[in-house]
Amino acid sequence: MSNTVLSDLAVALASGDVRVVDLTNTLSPDFPVIVLPAEFGQCPPFKMETLSRYDENGPAWYWNNISMNEHTGTHFDAPAHWVTGKDLPSNTVDAIPAQRFVAPAVVIDISAEAAADADFVLTRAFLEAWEAENGTIPKGHWIALRTDWYKRVGTPEYLNLLEDGAHSPGPDAAAVEFLVHERDCVGLAVETVGTDAGQAFAFNPPLPAHSILHGNGRFGLQCLTNLDKLPTFGAMIVACPLKIEGGSGSPLRVVALVQDTRG
Repeated sequence: MSNTVLSDLAVALASGDVRVVDLTNTLSPDFPVIVLPAEFGQCPPFKMETLSRYDENGPAWYWNNISMNEHTGTHFDAPAHWVTGKDLPSNTVDAIPAQRFVAPAVVIDISAEAAADADFVLTRAFLEAWEAENGTIPKGHWIALRTDWYKRVGTPEYLNLLEDGAHSPGPDAAAVEFLVHERDCVGLAVETVGTDAGQAFAFNPPLPAHSILHGNGRFGLQCLTNLDKLPTFGAMIVACPLKIEGGSGSPLRVVALVQDTRG
């Protein structure tokens, strides 16, 4: 069997003709996590404790204990994360075929809309108008929503919590149904802390991104960065969660492969 494709990729990576774009925020105790209503269980922040660092506890080695929720920092949502996906086959991170963690992406830029309105709602009508201008969304792609929200990391405006809850952009039910059933997407990739809009608990139905995506065996990627560094079409996302037995999700390092067309 010819290995020309992989050999060509290796050469392109070495030469810089294919760039690797890091889409992952740094995981630290300061990175914010989603805040749920007080009556529900909460997602604790990342914690790290040094066991030794070239000292009396280990003179030649450095290592840490870490603890976190599965949905902390840049993370992956498996179908089992939501009640609608609880009975699907291969619905946890350890059971999903590894091939599904590598897929192309289409980047939909809603950064101007999100800047003008933190509660911007992505609709089917918006997607249809976007396709008329940019081309049909191919099947089998991640739908990456560029909001430039990652530029808010380190400020209160990232979670954007007000008295009535979080305020951040996201899709309505019709948009998610369109992407899942008519464009056969792999999943939804966002720079915000969740795939749903901050106020989506009040939508009808509530939290449509989680409900529809996971009920149909699709995935979520949250807390991404650098989506503004990707082309509209042509990037390949590599998103491999930890292989946690029965895991509903996982923090992970997400990268995109992008062909350099500048030369």
